[in-house]
Amino acid sequence: MKKITKATYLKWYEDMLFWRKFEDKLAQVYIQQKVRGFLHLYNGQEAILAGALHAMDTDKDRMITAYRNHVQPIGLGVDPKRVMAELYGKGTGTSQGLGGSMHIFSKEHRFYGGHGIVGGQIPLGAGLAFADKYFKRDAVTLTFMGDGATRQGSLHETLTMAVNWNLPVVFCVENNGYAMGTSVARTARSTDIYKLGNGYEMPCAPVDAMDPEKVAEALDEAIARARKGEGPTFLELKTYRYRGHSMSDAQHYRTKDEVAEYQKIDPITKVRNILIDKKYATEDDIKKIDKRVKDKVKECEEFAEESAFPEKNVMYDVVYEQEDYPFLPHKL
Repeated sequence: MKKITKATYLKWYEDMLFWRKFEDKLAQVYIQQKVRGFLHLYNGQEAILAGALHAMDTDKDRMITAYRNHVQPIGLGVDPKRVMAELYGKGTGTSQGLGGSMHIFSKEHRFYGGHGIVGGQIPLGAGLAFADKYFKRDAVTLTFMGDGATRQGSLHETLTMAVNWNLPVVFCVENNGYAMGTSVARTARSTDIYKLGNGYEMPCAPVDAMDPEKVAEALDEAIARARKGEGPTFLELKTYRYRGHSMSDAQHYRTKDEVAEYQKIDPITKVRNILIDKKYATEDDIKKIDKRVKDKVKECEEFAEESAFPEKNVMYDVVYEQEDYPFLPHKL
């Protein structure tokens, strides 16, 4: 694994803080009705992305996830201003404003969504891995899903194919405890989701996903295994979301005290404390980072606010027609 150094912790702190504040800004403008539709925020789960990016070879490895997907493309190199603009529905967005919150995408940066169907991205992730194996591209795909998606049949179909074909894919369950609003304990006999891998003779393990270093270590091992041609791994990344499933979630299934307990092990606070304790940064250094992050979020907001909405014809430019399509009459 790439060595975890002072520079790593400084990067983790700034990145995770920016992702948190970016999402906080989206929550704010959503209430102002500047962002519409559904909005699923990543607050509390940032250590997963920080650790994953450290373990990945971002020049060739791929990532695909569900609809809690605003900050992953930013981590992979997509301009955050364009991500913000996409949520505003503006023409400068990553999909010219046509995708919105749940459909951020960047082929250039190997981020393949952003999928609104629960579990819909799982077979696609295996498909990306199949293509890499077929074309001998030495790349690994990280396929993320929530704990709720593990109840979907598509997961089990995909695991069967992935082990049979020895695909270079890592299945990463972001277990934040509640899926859309139902606890893991109420949806399955066993709360140890990682054990699903045992049924497919697939290496599997739980990971403390409130710690970016532990995430990086687990994913480094799984990615290395996949790259050597030894097949998939199934990881349960145990995390917690501080906000609701979406902005419309009243969160009646948990107490404020429970959320407060998890905030005591907040990954950003943990990394900040390491920076101070190991003298990697001073309080003044931290304040400078905090200001950079605040200014960067402001830039994203201003860019999105000032960008124009797409012209109506754009909607027609991104679909195709087949003039000789046999199943619909062309003239009524």
